[in-house]
Amino acid sequence: MKLLVRIGALGLLLALFLPLAGCGGPPGEGTRIAPMKTDPGRVGDSSVSDEYVIGAGDQLSVFVYRNPDLSEPGVAVRPDGRISTPLIEDIVAAGKTPKALARELEQKLAKFIQDPNVTVIVRGFIGPPDRQVRVIGEATEPMAIPYRDHMTLLDVMIATKGLTKYASGNRAVIVRVDPDGKRRSISVRLADLIKDGDISQNIEMTPGDTLIIPQSWF
Repeated sequence: MKLLVRIGALGLLLALFLPLAGCGGPPGEGTRIAPMKTDPGRVGDSSVSDEYVIGAGDQLSVFVYRNPDLSEPGVAVRPDGRISTPLIEDIVAAGKTPKALARELEQKLAKFIQDPNVTVIVRGFIGPPDRQVRVIGEATEPMAIPYRDHMTLLDVMIATKGLTKYASGNRAVIVRVDPDGKRRSISVRLADLIKDGDISQNIEMTPGDTLIIPQSWF
């Protein structure tokens, strides 16, 4: 009788102890770790991406599968935003993605060949005006630069090869159009950034910015 009581008590202790042991054990032994949720808006999330939009001045290659005579390795997008390819004299390219332009070319070529398969490749790009950063004034090489993510003022100055000897770099201004359409000016001290390494002046650019570098008064 005493043996049965002891066995019953031991079973009760085991029943109480085992669930606690499972909770306190390492992951994989009775414990499940919930997967971490990813915030899609955080930096580093590769699920968010914008397709490139063709702009005037871009250089394209148009490849028509199994039709080398209809392919064109170098097609310039004219200032009016149009291109010309074999059998297609005039078609608007600016404002379209390479994929959208390829599908439209296929539709037009279908009049001449069966089941055309077209690929459009951007070889040299400037992009549409609202995806450019323009630099005017006393830069060594004033130009329009295709905007890329996280482009900084220093990136822009490297692309334009710095200031001329007549530049008044510390009176430079960035003209920016906000999302609500309002235009505002941001003063930047380019000479301090380039010559003195003042990183506080290395602000991040946004698409459509215009950097104006005035001439020195003396």
